[in-house]
Parts: sequence; structure tokens; C-alpha cells
Amino acid sequence: MVAAAAASKTIIEVTVVGKDRKGVVADITNFIFQNGGNIEKINQNVVRGLFGMQLEASFVQAKRKDLDAGLKDLAKKLQMEIKVHYQEPDRLRNVAILVSKEPHCIKRILAGRKKGEIKANLAVVIGSEPSLKPVADEAGIPFHSVSHADQAEAERNILDLIEKYNVDLIVLARYMRILTPNFVWRYPNRIINIHPSLLPAFPGAYAYVQAYERGAKIVGCTAHFVTEDLDQGPIICQESFKVSDSDTLDTIKKKGQELEAETLFEAVRLYLEGRLEVYWGKVLVHDKSPRGKATATTSS
Repeated sequence: MVAAAAASKTIIEVTVVGKDRKGVVADITNFIFQNGGNIEKINQNVVRGLFGMQLEASFVQAKRKDLDAGLKDLAKKLQMEIKVHYQEPDRLRNVAILVSKEPHCIKRILAGRKKGEIKANLAVVIGSEPSLKPVADEAGIPFHSVSHADQAEAERNILDLIEKYNVDLIVLARYMRILTPNFVWRYPNRIINIHPSLLPAFPGAYAYVQAYERGAKIVGCTAHFVTEDLDQGPIICQESFKVSDSDTLDTIKKKGQELEAETLFEAVRLYLEGRLEVYWGKVLVHDKSPRGKATATTSS
């Protein structure tokens, strides 16, 4: 009975953003308790008068209509933005894939789902331009192109889509845009990026060029969780290859792109299997031993 109750538990994530004022934390937590919830995690911060809070609560029986209506009323009362995300253990995770022009990473994820290597609902593809719409269309996945002429407006549009599709995981599949801290901090350890270098070496957009110009003998890529600090998030997976004297910038890029696709896919697979845990800025990759005990190793 205990195991059955745990399996049916619903987790909700509540994000609160707005002008700092007294009583916000008390109002939100009291509402959770009054509706039968238990606070699992809470994190809050104030930067230049802007208040932000992320709260995770568990419910044995979550009444979504009551929770949605009550939090909507609280948002009006507090004059703050309140977003809710539901995690139910008995449903497939909803994944949003953010892309630009390069197709190799999204194609690997699509192939992995088709082969049954991952179990997930690839809910939506969001592009900074429409180049990869045919790829999404062929896979039967909704595609939305979001103009980035105004970064703040673009992020608001993406946030609306993330909420609409109740997204659990955001995958940056060579999404060549920098997400602002205002976006990133709302999804702690729920955004995975692939970077074309063995971080912390060669951060930024031109990693292969930097590696080639510096004569790097080993080149690789890094799948990591995204944080407010560019290319500094907790590392999930890293892979590399040796550079030969005959390699050119083009051959290095080609080898790198193939490795990027596999490394990002591996990180996504581990996340969907519930095997990743971030502890003090490091990612622990859990594995089940034959006796059922969980062991953990830091990813290299």
C-alpha cells in the first residue's frame, strides 16, 4: 500500500516572479498546505527588487482545477506571475526540443524515439527560424517558429509554449541562441544543452574554430544542464576524439557533430530514465545494481 501511494503521488512545481513584497512565501506555502500538499523543495531569491521563488510540492491526490484556480487568484492578489508545472509518475515525460538550423542533434533524438531507445512524448519543436520545420512535420511533432528580433518577447512566447505543452524537459539541440537568466532560472536542472568542446575549455559559439586554431590534439563535446552562467552548468556527459595531422576544420566539425548528436542523446536518455541527480554543482549518474541498490558516479 505504501508503494502504491508513492507511485500515485503528484509533484507540482510552482514558479513565482514579481516585485518583491512581504508575505509572498507565507501565502504560497499556506495555500499548498491547505490543499493537502507537502513542501519538498523551496528556493527563493531577490535581485534588484525582483523576487523569484521555485517551490516543489507533493500531493497524494492533486485536484488540478482547485490548485490552478487558487494559484490564479493568488497571482492577482500578489500581483505576481505564478506558473505551475505538473509531474505525474504514470505518464510519459513531455519534451520540448529547441533548434536553429543544424539538424544532426534533433534527428538523433527522433531516431532514438523511433527505435524505442527512449520513452518520451516529444511534445513540441521550437525553432529560432523555420529551417527545421520539415523535420518536425515528418515526425508528426508540432513546430513553432519564434522570431528573436526582440529577445524578451521571444522568451515570453517560448515560455507560453512550454506551459501550453506542460513540458518536463527542454533540450537545446544546437539552439544557437543564448537564453537569459530570467528564462533559465525558472527551469533548474530541466534544460539540457550540447556544447562543442570539452568544457570548461573553449566556451562560446566558435569552439571548433578555437580548438583548430590552438592546435588542440583532443576535441570533444559536453552535454550539460543550463544555468544562468553561460556554458558553466553541471556536466552530464563528455566525449572526445583525437585530432590527426590530416584533419581540417571541416573534418573536425563533421566528427564533432556526429559526437554531439550521440552525447546529447545519451544525456537525454539518462534524464528520462530518472538517473541524474545534481549535488553541489556536480551531476551524479545513478545505476541500479543487481541487488537493487542505487550507486552513483560523477560523470566525466
